[in-house]
Amino acid sequence: MAGLLRRGAVACPVSLVGAPVKLGSVTPGACDRAPNVVRAAMKRMGTYDVETGQEIDVPIRDASDLDVAALSPAAAFEPVREAVRAMAETSDLAIVLGGNNAITRPGVHGLGDLSAVGLITLDAHFDMRDTSEGLTNGNPVQALLDDGMPGANIAQIGLAPFANAQYMHDAARAAGNAIYTMADVRRRGIADILNKELDALTARCDRIYVDFDIDVIERGLAPGAPGARPGGLTTLEFFTAARIAGAHPKVAAVDLAEFDPSLDVSDVTALVAARWVADLLAGFTARKR
Repeated sequence: MAGLLRRGAVACPVSLVGAPVKLGSVTPGACDRAPNVVRAAMKRMGTYDVETGQEIDVPIRDASDLDVAALSPAAAFEPVREAVRAMAETSDLAIVLGGNNAITRPGVHGLGDLSAVGLITLDAHFDMRDTSEGLTNGNPVQALLDDGMPGANIAQIGLAPFANAQYMHDAARAAGNAIYTMADVRRRGIADILNKELDALTARCDRIYVDFDIDVIERGLAPGAPGARPGGLTTLEFFTAARIAGAHPKVAAVDLAEFDPSLDVSDVTALVAARWVADLLAGFTARKR
């Protein structure tokens, strides 16, 4: 896929930016290294999908990395928001490579008025820690609710047992978030749930943002995801979700968060992230056709 990347100010249907925010992580690590590691892994991905007979031919404007690695989530808010806003104005799909999950709040703001933006998270965690002690990668959803985002505009998929606190679950229900545990995913399937929530948000929102926290994946399949737990999504389910999101006309931005290359084994998680990009683009190719 390396041949699809375009540097500079060229106009492309898809834009990509690195947002290597690492401060404010509940578990410190090296997730700031992830954007360039993912770009390198993308070079190992082809552009032909043998399962569909489809060639990915979508050029991507690579806006490089934002200078946010040394900034707190609060200080990084403005540059990340403005990057997403600019990409959303000139491209049909913006891809943000984190960095930790604190990037999701400014990314959602980058799509405009929160009352008209939908958020879907694929995440083992609610990300609804209290914001009174500051912004972290553990509270972007709560921060968005505090900012005035309607809870009915938020769907959370893949929540893991023994990885969340009851007060977060209670707060998510009280806000009106759509909530799907891993048991729900196993029972109904990722495609059914994701399509249902995309349809629901399409009815009330102008644009949709999808947050792909890589720790939603089964830990054994994503060793570079420090927050991953046993019993998460399979990589195939993760790729299926990416393809569905890429194909949906109202999905204007997505992010990939919480990949720590320093924990990876034999490039397993890096290749998962690169394949995620490929499936996004395959879905987007189908959208444009």
